[in-house]
Amino acid sequence: MARISEQADKRPLGDQRSWARTNGTFLAGQAHIDGADRMAIEMEAKWGAGRLRLLVSDELREKFDRQRFLFNAAVWHGDLEELRQQSGRMVKAWQALDRAAEAAGASKLNPLVWELTLADGTVVALLRDLEAHRLVDTSGRRVVTYTLDEIGRMLDNYRAVTEVKAAFPGAKVEKIRQAIDDPLNSIRDGKTLEETFDGGTADFAC
Repeated sequence: MARISEQADKRPLGDQRSWARTNGTFLAGQAHIDGADRMAIEMEAKWGAGRLRLLVSDELREKFDRQRFLFNAAVWHGDLEELRQQSGRMVKAWQALDRAAEAAGASKLNPLVWELTLADGTVVALLRDLEAHRLVDTSGRRVVTYTLDEIGRMLDNYRAVTEVKAAFPGAKVEKIRQAIDDPLNSIRDGKTLEETFDGGTADFAC
């Protein structure tokens, strides 16, 4: 039986060259990931959840998605230098989209609308009242809206309301629109852009 030190590390980031191999490299790598994530949070607060990439040209959107792929690949499979490089490029990619949307005169997220993205990609828009529905941009996104009044009723009777929402997608308390799927959802654990596409998934994606 092999000694523990000789056994292969089976953890997701346990490869010998992984940025997360030691505590020190993990902290260094996570600092760069946090920088890229902070930029993503700022852009979603400014433009809306999953919306900014839809406001630019097809060519720029493709470049952005390729960079997200490379960033995600570095998180899962890269060493510390690769992660540093791709994290920095991810920040620049967000900034490029931001500049393009500004130049195009695209509308920003209304301050009366708060948005967040669920694990399945659904965008949740929190609204003050029904009148604020007109402020929500649903173009190309699957958006569910909740007013403060609806949230209050949900808190009063959580189980009953959530069961109704699951059984009746068209119920008054939600609005579902056609969405453009995120292409990286199907290749989040890929290693290179050239490998054969198999539709696999992983837990992390930018």
